[in-house]
Amino acid sequence: MLGMAAARALSFGAIAEAYERYRPGYPDELFDAVAAYAGRPLRTALEIGAGTGKATRLFAGHGIAVTATEPDTAMLAELTRTAPPNVTAVRAAFEDLRPGTTYDLVYAAAALHWTRPENRWPNVAALLGPDGVFASFGGPVRLADPAVEESMRAARAPFLAGDEIPSPDGTAPDAEMQWPGTELQRSPLFHDVRQTALRRRLTVSAEDYVGYLSTVSAYLQLPPPTRQQACTAIASALPETVEITADITLHLARRRPA
Repeated sequence: MLGMAAARALSFGAIAEAYERYRPGYPDELFDAVAAYAGRPLRTALEIGAGTGKATRLFAGHGIAVTATEPDTAMLAELTRTAPPNVTAVRAAFEDLRPGTTYDLVYAAAALHWTRPENRWPNVAALLGPDGVFASFGGPVRLADPAVEESMRAARAPFLAGDEIPSPDGTAPDAEMQWPGTELQRSPLFHDVRQTALRRRLTVSAEDYVGYLSTVSAYLQLPPPTRQQACTAIASALPETVEITADITLHLARRRPA
C-alpha cells in the first residue's frame, strides 16, 4: 500500500494540465546560480520528479542534456509535449533508478520531499560524476498582502486547516539552515553545502491563484466536491488580482571525492 507521502505525490497526475498552467515556472536567475556554483560546464543532468517539465525546460534551454525522470504517466505526457530535443523523458520513480550512468548535475524541483529517505543520499551520490553537483529548489506560493492572506485562510478554514508541508526532518521553520541542507550537512557523501533564496513577487489573477491552489497536494487530498467548495469560497474572498510571493530556496552541494 502506498504511504501518505507517496499517495500525495502521485495525486498530481490527475491534474497535470492544471499543474502546467497554474504553477509558476523557474527564472534564468536560478540556472545562473547553479551554474556559478558548479564553476565548470554542466553538460548532463538528471532530474528527480520532473513533473510537467517546468525546471526541465529551464536547464535544457541552456544546452544541458537532461534526463527527466517522473513516475506519473499524465505528468510525463505533459512534459514530453513541450520538451526540447535534448531532453530524454523516463518514466521512473527516483527509488527505481539504478547506478550506471553518472551526470554532472542531479537536481529536484519541488520534488525531493516526495522521495523516500532510505538511501536517498547514497543513491544521489551514485548518480553523480566526480565533484558532481546536487541542487534542490522550490518554495511555497503565498499571498503577499497579510490582510488578503487572512481572508483566504478564513474562507479555507471550514474545509482545510492548512496546506503546509512540514520539514521532512523536523527542522524548525525559522532555523538558519533548512531541509534538505540539514541532511546534506550531516551526510559524509557531500560537502560545500550552501543555501540561498531567490526573491520573487508576481501579480496574478484571483482565478489563476485559486487554480494554483487546486494543484497543491493538501487540496488534492480533499474529496472533489469539498475541494470545489473550498476553491469557490476562497475565490469569493479575493480581489480580482493578487500579489504573491513565490520565493525559491535553493540548496547546493558537491559530491565528495571517492
